[in-house]
Amino acid sequence: MVSIKSVVKTSIIAISLSTTCQLIANPNPNPNPTIASVEDPQMLDISPKAVHHQASRYISWFIHDYHYAKPKLRDNESAKILEQYIEMLDPNKSYFLASDIRGFQKYRYKMDDSISYGLLNPSFDIYAVFQKRWAERNEYAMSLLNKKMDFTTKDEFQIDREEANWAVNKEELDDYWQKRVKNDALNLVLADKKWEEAKEILTKRYKVAMRRVSQINSEDVFSYFMNAYTNTVDPHTSYFSPRTAENFNIDMKLSLEGIGAVLQADDVYTKINRIVEAGPADKSGEISVDDKIIAVGQDKEPMVDVVGWRLDDVVDLIRGDAGSVVRLEVEPANSTVSGKTKIVSIVREKVKLEEQAAKSEVIEIENGGKTQRVGVIDLPKFYVDFKARYEGKKDYRSTTRDVRRLIEEMKADKGIDALIIDLRSNGGGALDEATALTGLFIDKGPVVQDRNRRGQVEILGDTDAGTSWDGALAVLVNGSSASASEIFAGAIQDYGRGLIIGEQTFGKGTVQTVLDLNQRVRSEDNGFGALKLTVNKFYRITGKSTQMKGVMPDINFPDPYSRKDFGEQSYDSALKWDVINPVDYDKVGDFSDYLAALQKKHEQRIENDREFQYLIEDIAELNKRRAKKTVSLNIEERKQRRKMDKQKQLDRENERRVVKGLKPILQIDENTELTEPDDSKLQEAANILLDYVILQQTNKYADLNNKS
Repeated sequence: MVSIKSVVKTSIIAISLSTTCQLIANPNPNPNPTIASVEDPQMLDISPKAVHHQASRYISWFIHDYHYAKPKLRDNESAKILEQYIEMLDPNKSYFLASDIRGFQKYRYKMDDSISYGLLNPSFDIYAVFQKRWAERNEYAMSLLNKKMDFTTKDEFQIDREEANWAVNKEELDDYWQKRVKNDALNLVLADKKWEEAKEILTKRYKVAMRRVSQINSEDVFSYFMNAYTNTVDPHTSYFSPRTAENFNIDMKLSLEGIGAVLQADDVYTKINRIVEAGPADKSGEISVDDKIIAVGQDKEPMVDVVGWRLDDVVDLIRGDAGSVVRLEVEPANSTVSGKTKIVSIVREKVKLEEQAAKSEVIEIENGGKTQRVGVIDLPKFYVDFKARYEGKKDYRSTTRDVRRLIEEMKADKGIDALIIDLRSNGGGALDEATALTGLFIDKGPVVQDRNRRGQVEILGDTDAGTSWDGALAVLVNGSSASASEIFAGAIQDYGRGLIIGEQTFGKGTVQTVLDLNQRVRSEDNGFGALKLTVNKFYRITGKSTQMKGVMPDINFPDPYSRKDFGEQSYDSALKWDVINPVDYDKVGDFSDYLAALQKKHEQRIENDREFQYLIEDIAELNKRRAKKTVSLNIEERKQRRKMDKQKQLDRENERRVVKGLKPILQIDENTELTEPDDSKLQEAANILLDYVILQQTNKYADLNNKS
């Protein structure tokens, strides 16, 4: 099963692969990649290769013949492909002019034929215009650095231009770029750089960007175009170029190999797309999703500014042997101090299956003079050692086996009153493990329906009688719980076996397979790459799809993201939600009579929960900043904003210290050891589950009294 947000997103010159496969370190990393000169980059004269003409035809055939939706390739699709290709090249409307876009309309109804017959000149012609505009803009950006900038004006820089109109003329683009460069410079000044230092850094950055584009070759351009096509089919269907396909297998993706993170190109920046649970980056506690990587250093060597670099070049710079140290300068995405960067040192290591395995803990809660114990099983992914299982080894590792063992251990050690399965940020994994895990909590029965492109439905379920835990159960989810996680959570909800608590899940109800095009066309030159295709769709036993809608919690927690901006619903080409026939199954419980009371108790409790209120405040502030879509270019206003952010951070830190009996501090700097905040969502999930236990017991006693 391939997974959460696995769309291949192309931003100008790089492709990022995001799947739920295990991330492992590169066995043969290059810790010191050769960086080409940026002083006088020469643009390549790019044109399609003979193999691209053939590959294009094969890709269209395989998508038509094997994709779940049986997509056509006609004029209507042609228009979408053109729009997608333009958006992939220039997502923020920073390079193309309106006149360029009008000129591209001659290809509006020719892209389908271009792909079907391998006539690729239109896509390469469009890229040539983009390449020219990119060079013009970067040359202009560097020219702006010749004069010291005035940060006392009241200008605003429009960060998000997705909904803006294309610039009508060069002067309009010049105005945008003047503010863009000024914002880049102001960020550096706010990071305690003097003007001459900021100028030097930006000059080098823009030269590197020129070098980056000068390295684009025909293979890259073909990949952009093919992914513009596949992305109109559905967000999880994508083309892998030979270079990408060479690095791709079940457990590998283009990534920050060695630190356990997945990267994504975002204009001139490299961003953290996903962090592997229990990997080095995750264990550091200093890296978050959407953080921007500004510079990279090897142990004690000087930092290298990587803004404007190719994604694969950044990956090469960060790769290294297990045990070695890499330093990252990152700009936090959700920092309470705007414009501030920090240096994070991470020891590279191989991300091991054991570190992504299920883990348990017990939360003790005082309730009415009695200490109650809630078991928690944190499950980062659904895994199984396929090789060992295939070889018939009796001790092979799997999610279900590990969870069963952990439950037995908690029961044997003082026991537990309730159990939480924590699936937050679990992007999925092995389908049969989601089915088998469900079987630990139901006697036996169907779990999920799997429908193929021919409409044939296979019912997958648990056939083993008995359970490992028949007590109070909750499943904790968030917006990044996807695929297999949604199958498990959906089944637990449908059976009435447990409470679902948290946020609406991601909404990925499809499964993909990867076709090696070289094998399919019997090519020995390995020049065709690979194709990831959506081939099946999942449905709950009620007949409802998990696609788009995901699983809705019984008790909702505050969500930092709108599903229009994050999750399957954010993709224009996502397959639709639908319903098929339900299957027969026997419900084992029903929470409907308890939900109103549980919701009321939850709301009363979080009113006085400090960390929960911080969470609500932060979400409100983030949404406010996202909606604004502009940033001030006035240095005093930005300093004031930073001062307010710092004060809020200090106030919260001191409140946490008082609770823990520690002395307050006067300021926070790079050397301050901050207090670790409580996992308020997990704690509240435990409280909700114990509320249910008490309500259920009360109702049982009431029933007994009525009967007597």
